[in-house]
Amino acid sequence: MALDRSDVEKIAHLARLAVSEEDIRAYTCSLTDILKFVEQMDSADVVDVTPMAHPLDAVQRLREDEVREVNQREKFQSIAPQVEAGLYLVPRVIE
Repeated sequence: MALDRSDVEKIAHLARLAVSEEDIRAYTCSLTDILKFVEQMDSADVVDVTPMAHPLDAVQRLREDEVREVNQREKFQSIAPQVEAGLYLVPRVIE
């Protein structure tokens, strides 16, 4: 798939990018090369390839999910500027 000048101008407009006149030709060539590469990758036979999240067969060591700290909620809320129904009250940021 080859792009032309109008395609690059439209893409720049949609992306709200200012592209100078002298850069349009370079962008046209670069984007066309990228699309050709994607087409080339799309033509690869991947029927027997198993999808994977990571190329290495690494396993994350997990630890037991256990509480290790004492609940100090009352202590922290006692020094908070404003608390209501167990929640911290903060100033409104968005009107």
